Amino acid sequence: MKKLVLITVLAFVGFNSAVAQKAAKMQFKSETIDYGEIKKGSDGVRVFEFTNTGDIDLVIKDVTSSCGCTIPTKPESPVKPGETGKIEVKYNTNIPGPIRKTVTVYSNAEEPTKALKIKGRVLDDGNTDDSDETDTK
Repeated sequence: MKKLVLITVLAFVGFNSAVAQKAAKMQFKSETIDYGEIKKGSDGVRVFEFTNTGDIDLVIKDVTSSCGCTIPTKPESPVKPGETGKIEVKYNTNIPGPIRKTVTVYSNAEEPTKALKIKGRVLDDGNTDDSDETDTK
């Protein structure tokens, strides 16, 4: 009888361990978007692409940005295992200067909070650095 109880307990623990290992996983093509140097007023929309490499549906609960100048948009429906999804980010390119922002993704993934980065520089007048121009007088 003791052996039967022991076998039952071990089977139950083993089954629960196998179930607990199933998880959604996000694998991004890139965790940083580099806008490079862009002109003021340029199109500020970029996309983070990811794949659910896990065993269960991936649900993006929320996506936030580190400031109001960056507006992220999350997928509305779950991303099934093996499928890809997109998080669209729109940066306000009417603000000249450096771009250094964080987009935080909250999900049911194995890593439930993921920080993504955007970087670059919005040029005030659309020109690059003038220091290397030569005088033609």
